[in-house]
Amino acid sequence: MKNENLDFINSLRVLATFSVIFLHVAANILYQYGTISNLDWWSGNIYDSSVRFCVPIFLMISGSLIFSKNYESTGEFLKKRVLRILLPFCFWSIIYIAVGLSQKFIHGEYLSLIEVLKFVFVKLRSGASFHLWYIYMVIGLYLFFPIIGKWLHNSNNNEIKYFLGIWLLTVFINMPYVKKLMPNIDISYFSGYIGFPILGYYLSNIHINFEKKKVIYVLMLFTGILITILGTYFATSYKGSFYGGFYSYLSPNVILASVGIFLFFKDFVSFNSKSILFFSKYSYGTYLIHILVLIVLRKIGLTYAFINPIIGIPITSVLCFVFSTLIIWGVNKLPFGKYISG
Repeated sequence: MKNENLDFINSLRVLATFSVIFLHVAANILYQYGTISNLDWWSGNIYDSSVRFCVPIFLMISGSLIFSKNYESTGEFLKKRVLRILLPFCFWSIIYIAVGLSQKFIHGEYLSLIEVLKFVFVKLRSGASFHLWYIYMVIGLYLFFPIIGKWLHNSNNNEIKYFLGIWLLTVFINMPYVKKLMPNIDISYFSGYIGFPILGYYLSNIHINFEKKKVIYVLMLFTGILITILGTYFATSYKGSFYGGFYSYLSPNVILASVGIFLFFKDFVSFNSKSILFFSKYSYGTYLIHILVLIVLRKIGLTYAFINPIIGIPITSVLCFVFSTLIIWGVNKLPFGKYISG
């Protein structure tokens, strides 16, 4: 299988990048359940739930692009793919660590050399910023991609659907309360984020011919989002504090929404304007730096709360998205900047 038309990828990548920023701007509202107005909390819940497809889409894009190519060797793949993400990741990790240390000194917390080294070790081990968990996860997947890629290129549709079927089964049985009812059969080999790249490769190469597929894709997207919104509300209301189980990227509702929007873009979005190509080109760097930009925006009073969150979340997200991309564009223009910009 090989899909010759991947033009939709750039548009989808831009949407996913903006959605990550949108999610992070809205997220802080959710943990304030019971202490802020219902309207403000609902705005955060609706906005956050609506963009939960972002991480699955990133991984599905990776599968579409990487598995559609043939690499001569594992070494060639690791050199072209892993090193490409490692250098910018290491550079911006150092920046986040430096910012974290400077914040401690600014607040009068003077650390010894041992404490500084311990701080650096902890940050490098788990992520210099909370959003960098994604890069650690991707590096782990990339190490496995050469093996998966060879399997995919020698598999037929039924064999790929077999894997995806069991992967979806692991998603279902890992839901709260369901796992307790299932027999103790270990199918963890099919579980986790590895399913998304394989799913992206599969969906980008299948041809769906049934009528009204646009309507079906939209229904999949909005059904997934609606389940996320309502499930989060009822679980949070019952618990009395924020419950994020329905926000999991490996939840059936988020997967449903992700498949819906992936197929919609694949079959109905094919344009690549200069602006789309620009934001797509710098999307990795935008992802890496956007938390720093949000910190600066917060310092000058630009957060979801500078006005009603219904308006504040989109405005703050757009500003962060544009500023982050422009900074990465500027870094890219510096000598050797392309190696660290992302």
